[in-house]
Amino acid sequence: MTTSVERRGPIKCVVWDLDNTLWDGVLLEDEKVTLRPGVAEVVRVLDERGILQSIASRNHSEAAIEQLDRFGLRDYFLAPQIGWNPKSESVAAIAESLNIGIDTLALIDDQSFEREEVAFSHPEVLCLDARDVARIPEMPVFTPRFVTEDSRNRRSMYLGSELRDAAQREFGGTSEDFLATLDMTFVISAAAEADLRRAEELSVRTNQLNSTGITYSYEELSAFVRSPDHLLLVAGLEDRFGSYGKIGLGLVERGAEIWTLKLLLMSCRVMSRGVGTVLLNHIMRMARDAGVRLQAEFLPNDRNRVMFVTYRFAGFQEVGTRGELQILESDLGHIQDPPAYLTVRTG
Repeated sequence: MTTSVERRGPIKCVVWDLDNTLWDGVLLEDEKVTLRPGVAEVVRVLDERGILQSIASRNHSEAAIEQLDRFGLRDYFLAPQIGWNPKSESVAAIAESLNIGIDTLALIDDQSFEREEVAFSHPEVLCLDARDVARIPEMPVFTPRFVTEDSRNRRSMYLGSELRDAAQREFGGTSEDFLATLDMTFVISAAAEADLRRAEELSVRTNQLNSTGITYSYEELSAFVRSPDHLLLVAGLEDRFGSYGKIGLGLVERGAEIWTLKLLLMSCRVMSRGVGTVLLNHIMRMARDAGVRLQAEFLPNDRNRVMFVTYRFAGFQEVGTRGELQILESDLGHIQDPPAYLTVRTG
């Protein structure tokens, strides 16, 4: 069974089975397994496009990892789930570990039973037969419109995240005390043409922390950058473990008396870093200093409740509707300072 790909958005993570999928043979039964033809190239192509990869395999974990080492592929796979749990549980664990929606995952497996078991528990997951591997690079869901610097570095960013998580587990103090050890710098700037490909990618990829769920094309974002009535801001984050890349986007329509926050989004990767309100508070200060009211458009759905809480925590209240959109407004009476453990740079 191969699940139809026509109705799906972009895939963020490809989950590989091992036996008779990534390699030919059964590791615990055959004297030797061999890498399937073309698989290594597909793995590298997906990695270069910024698509994460993981493993869900019924296997002996140590033996499987050693085999991946011999093939020179071990470092490509994040949060591998190798053991004897049902594949549906492994897939869910990968999505949780990488902090991405399960509907952005694809599973490649040679056994129809395994694909059907995953599809039954998680119909949002794209399930592909191992025979489809060669055509994966040509499928639209695996072909982002742009490959940005952040795309190419995505796996290394997640590896940096794993180092942070390991350091936090070993840290003896509170979460806030640990964040203070990271030397985090949050950078906010007006978007330039060079930022627009990543801005479009953020718009398309981010749905859990997206205030309206609206996606904008490169051409639309470029028009906003040139428009005197709009302000497009991008935010980046870095710490002592490295860069998180561009992780936030804010689009403001500037009227004479009212500014409207048309879009606010943050990457899910920074949810645990306590920086979710920094860009919003910066926009609030700009509106206050300009002497205008600040409203925000918000489209409630089952994915972006955290963003709604962010608005409410910042003092926004519903003042009306526009079609399906809720219109929220802040009186700008109380704007939070950045956390003490964070350095904010604007430019």
